[in-house]
Amino acid sequence: MLACGGYGFLISILNYYGIVPSSLSENKVIPSVVLCLNVVLSLLLIFRTNTAHDRFWEGRKLWGAMVNVVRNLARGIWIIVEEKDHKDRTDKEAAMRLVVAFAVAMKLHLRRDPMNEELEPLMSPQQYQQVLAVNHGPLEVAFWLGDYLQHQYDREQLNVFQLTALHEMLDEMVDILGGCERILKTPVPLVYTITLSILLSVYFALLPLQVVGGLTWWTGPILAFVSLLFLAINEVGAEIEEPFGHDPNDLPLDFICKTINRNIEDLIQQAPHSRRIVDWPTRKAA
Repeated sequence: MLACGGYGFLISILNYYGIVPSSLSENKVIPSVVLCLNVVLSLLLIFRTNTAHDRFWEGRKLWGAMVNVVRNLARGIWIIVEEKDHKDRTDKEAAMRLVVAFAVAMKLHLRRDPMNEELEPLMSPQQYQQVLAVNHGPLEVAFWLGDYLQHQYDREQLNVFQLTALHEMLDEMVDILGGCERILKTPVPLVYTITLSILLSVYFALLPLQVVGGLTWWTGPILAFVSLLFLAINEVGAEIEEPFGHDPNDLPLDFICKTINRNIEDLIQQAPHSRRIVDWPTRKAA
């Protein structure tokens, strides 16, 4: 913006000393080119912003669906899987924390970060070392969860309908992961960004030549303001087209994962006392 304002001020100085030919104001070529660029840039910027917003909003919807599926799967594991001894309770709590670990591993995977210490309190030491060594952490966690459900079915802690329902939720989590990977691995083509930058540069170079005859010393401030509008719209698209990063305007994945973890820990800590808290009404005999 400052560069465009300075360029507009330079054109005003050249116009004041007569270096810029007065015939430019009467020439119809530059106004026609500027008008065409104005229309083309408007369409390109609208397309860029809409595309970026669609990617951002689809990512947010996928993560919102992830929160719901994680809650439902953890609740299903807690309620449906039967317990015969204390080890069953311990295994159930470990499985519920693996549900949280899937969301955390998914966050790290989408940010292209390595699996790190965020996962350590959510799994056993052996699992933690294994997830550090694999190429796709979320899928490894999903495999452990599927293996746990199948093991409970083999022990007759689940029937086939309950196993199918829980597996469907696990499959939905993997589908959400695939949807996020589709956004991550389909970036906006670089040639589109380069073309837009070139057209903006040409537009800012020609615009003051057209308006300097009427605006004179106001050419610099007006060009700075116009460039602010166009560059800000372009920057909005560039800022939100990759929604899974660490930037302040990206999706709050850390907050979402902390919310999931807090919800599951509350369920683990409070659920054992739920039968004593809820006073079910008894039906009086007739």
